[in-house]
Amino acid sequence: MRAVLQRVKRANVSIEGRVNGAIGEGLMVLFGVEDSDDAADLDWLVQKIVQMRIFSDEAGLMNLSVKDINGEILVVSQFTLFAKTKKGNRPSFIAAARPEKAVPIYESFVEKLSQALGKPIPTGEFGADMQIDMLADGPVTIIIDTQNKE
Repeated sequence: MRAVLQRVKRANVSIEGRVNGAIGEGLMVLFGVEDSDDAADLDWLVQKIVQMRIFSDEAGLMNLSVKDINGEILVVSQFTLFAKTKKGNRPSFIAAARPEKAVPIYESFVEKLSQALGKPIPTGEFGADMQIDMLADGPVTIIIDTQNKE
């Protein structure tokens, strides 16, 4: 699994001109599933996101998590996180999981994230053409890959 976390002041995702999910301060999370991903990857990623200390404390240091600030999380599925760009100029997405595998993992990710955060998680719509509007904060952007836990 790959996740791109963007610290935001606000974010929303729209489909065909209507807002499907919106948050205030918190994290905009782009989420992709790879064929080799499993339940252990999912649990690790959920905990990592909720506990990631990337929000400023009263001294201006990044010591607080999204949970610590009572922030929100918006999740948008994004298979393009697994783009292979080595050959040619057209990316290949062969490493991304097919929908029959990715959708249940995506749904479980959102459910587990909601439980860990203690509040509902707004989302986009899997496979839809979506538009994202956000006000980045910092900017602080973190990339997490469960197959390469750095």
